[in-house]
Amino acid sequence: MCRILLLLLSVAFYACSNSEYIYSQQNVDSAFESDSLDNMVAVKHDKKEVMLGTNEGVAKASERPQMLVILDYDFSIGKSEVTCAEFNSLMKSSKISVPCEKDAYPATNLTYYDAVLFANARSKKEGFDTAYTYSKVELNSENHCVNLEGFAFHPEVKAYRLPTEAEWAFVANRFWNTKAAWTSDNSDYHLHAVCSRSSDAQVCDMVGNAMEWVNDWLGNFRDTTIANYVGAPDGGSLGQRVVKGGSYRTPAESITLFGRGDVYTVTSSTRADYVGFRLAFGAVPNALWMNSDGKAAGSRVVPLASSSTLRNIFGTYKMKLVFRNDLSGNLSYVDYSNGALSVIEIEDTLNAYHPDISPDGQKVAFSTGLEGVSGKSAVYVRNLNAEGSDIVKLDVESAAIPRWRVLENGDTVIVYVTDAGNNKDDASFKSTSTWQVKFSKGKFGEPKKLFDGAYHGGIAEDGSLAVTGARLLRARVGSESELWYDGEQACNASLAQDSSKRTLFLDFAGKTGRKFVGSKYGTHERILVVDSTGKLIQSVGAPKGYSFDHSEWVPGNHNKAVATLTNANGAHTKIVMVDLSDSSTLELAEGDELWHPAFWVNVAFTGYDDLLALDSAGVYYGEGLDIETEKNRIKMELYWKNLDVTEVLLVGSSRMEMGLDPDAYPEWNMLNTAVSGIDGNRDMYFVENYALNHADNLKAIVMSLDLDNWSGREDHLSLIHMGVPGYDYDAHHDFWKSGLPNGFVEAVENAYPASQGWIQRYSARGGLDDECRSWGVDGTDVLMDSVFSTQEERYLDARLNELAEIVDSAAAKNIYVIGIIFPMAPQYKKTGSFGTYGLQRSKYPEKKKKLDALAKANRYFILMDENKFGDHDYPDQMAFNRDHLCVAGKKQLTDRLDSVLKTLKW
Repeated sequence: MCRILLLLLSVAFYACSNSEYIYSQQNVDSAFESDSLDNMVAVKHDKKEVMLGTNEGVAKASERPQMLVILDYDFSIGKSEVTCAEFNSLMKSSKISVPCEKDAYPATNLTYYDAVLFANARSKKEGFDTAYTYSKVELNSENHCVNLEGFAFHPEVKAYRLPTEAEWAFVANRFWNTKAAWTSDNSDYHLHAVCSRSSDAQVCDMVGNAMEWVNDWLGNFRDTTIANYVGAPDGGSLGQRVVKGGSYRTPAESITLFGRGDVYTVTSSTRADYVGFRLAFGAVPNALWMNSDGKAAGSRVVPLASSSTLRNIFGTYKMKLVFRNDLSGNLSYVDYSNGALSVIEIEDTLNAYHPDISPDGQKVAFSTGLEGVSGKSAVYVRNLNAEGSDIVKLDVESAAIPRWRVLENGDTVIVYVTDAGNNKDDASFKSTSTWQVKFSKGKFGEPKKLFDGAYHGGIAEDGSLAVTGARLLRARVGSESELWYDGEQACNASLAQDSSKRTLFLDFAGKTGRKFVGSKYGTHERILVVDSTGKLIQSVGAPKGYSFDHSEWVPGNHNKAVATLTNANGAHTKIVMVDLSDSSTLELAEGDELWHPAFWVNVAFTGYDDLLALDSAGVYYGEGLDIETEKNRIKMELYWKNLDVTEVLLVGSSRMEMGLDPDAYPEWNMLNTAVSGIDGNRDMYFVENYALNHADNLKAIVMSLDLDNWSGREDHLSLIHMGVPGYDYDAHHDFWKSGLPNGFVEAVENAYPASQGWIQRYSARGGLDDECRSWGVDGTDVLMDSVFSTQEERYLDARLNELAEIVDSAAAKNIYVIGIIFPMAPQYKKTGSFGTYGLQRSKYPEKKKKLDALAKANRYFILMDENKFGDHDYPDQMAFNRDHLCVAGKKQLTDRLDSVLKTLKW
């Protein structure tokens, strides 16, 4: 009976969103023991269970619903956050360091990858293997790691690492005490020495002080029970990571055990002076990832080569890799035009083999039968997206191994064979045939027979050569059939899709191959290449310990191929790019069973102005940079692409980004260029140098007036410019006042890409929707001191003066400037602060008078005070959080802007 009661109490306990005090500081938990590892605590318990997430409706979607996680293994966790002194001491041989105000403070202002490198460094120092592997370290100008190319986490390795979210939450659950934590209620908005608030705890600072990186990618939860959960397999379309525990700048009432993020989106390269980490140690046996759709995956596929590395090879970011995940039977793909790389699996009941990407990169053809296996097969085509939408089947008796081809007349066709079985027997081979069918507007045309024999290795551009290799390497030269490679066993034949008419294939270490190579080798250990006559001209060896399988040319004149690598146990664990120019290999992906890769490269745009420097022009974002820079890259592309049609330009912070709908009144041709982060200097820089220099069609510029944070505390202008040359390039060309050079917009489009997750969240006019919650969902405490210093107030006044200058410049061009003071939580009326980031309420009226005076002095300036000092008419159901509107509030404000616009005269 007692055990049942305890279980019920624990379930009720887990359901609480923010328990104040779970375990007494004086009460030593028997689940935690001293550890031989320095500053680590061993976590040993017969029943380790923890609830992740919450069922509270006001929580973020990524925090719902609750999910029970069972940890059936022991591990160790750091007693405290890693200190500044510890970090810098261990990393002194590297270029990476963090600023130390005091040695005992938590190490902060570091990226997820900085923390990973520290964990690996400690593992190496103490003689352990490493939990993280990578091929290349990429540091930014401040010597912080923003990307680890080829990065993979190996949970089966016993080593130092970051704790998983489940491990962190299990420990935090037992030491959750917001009253014994450094939060904005008592921290004076700065870090404190680790364990200085709860020195008698076995594990300290799980709440407050520094927010903490954990190991997991951010994925969705599911109402289920899962064992040994280690997060999502990758960061999805946004590349998001999990951070936990709040910080010294967070109100205690806003810190929850289920919270998984920060105010803004967190990625691996995010860095903040309030985010640090603690270490964990130990292997995670039978680790389980869970996909973004809430489906558990016992294994995962990891993309390895970065978009930038492949762009250096092919000159474009518009590339895709598709392959078969043999564990599931589904197709998976990687889109390298997505700044946040992830492997997307198209879930289906169909078995999918031999995928091939269409010439435009939008569709994928595949068959249900595979090379070497005789019998009925079907060919399908579907969109190459997460849904695999618009699937169509070729209505024939049997079709296998489809290959796209563009004819001289411009028609796009698919070549297929009636049977892909073993071709050793002449009579059986002749009973099969090769066909071609036109594919246009999502439909198959009428199939046309090309010739007898199943030549599924490809057809030359001019049709004079076809090959196959499903036991023997056969060729059709003109109208004659030939047997190549001395009749020895061969497979995986692929004919180059260029003018060379070369064929690559794999063999079984036959006499002919060994003689050509000049040494012995094992089955499939070399890719062999023959010319258009069947003469051997090249061979490439597999990396040591591996053999090749499923080799295919990359379309175009690139001299590249893709293949899978098979390890000594016969598992197809990697996909590689093979460079036939120097016989090198580049790892593209890693998993358990990866089959039949195909790689697509877009035809590069060539109509650029000769003077346009493509390494700078339109480059507004780069590998591992801040989310704000990424979002600004999206908005800059929208700005340039809509330059000739935009009439009302929306500029400002996330309040503008979320608070006005540019799609609501299409007659105004609105464009929302606002991004997260508050910096009046950044916004006015954009207006002065971009908007007003290209204002032929502009009628109005609408700006957010964020007086609570126009204090110079945050330099977002420098942030978005950091690490990218595009803005300086614009400045050096006088912001293109005399007109854009040929190909400039295309240069912007083809520059380093933003993540598809963010691109898809914005409408074509830059609109962004968010769910409705309430004004008080994040608390209404002041995130920074409300008392502006003299210097900060001067900075605010300078921005107001700059606004007046911009209004004058706009008026000279008959352009109105509409300034909006966005509504914030009415609860701020009960504080001494005007809003979220400060400005004492007593100071606000004099700043408002300046704005009123500007509106009175210049008819081209209109002030929309939608906050009204907190007495606004935007109720809870119109709010996203303390200072942002949601969809409902956005509609009301956009309607009011429309009414104002209708009163203006041009």
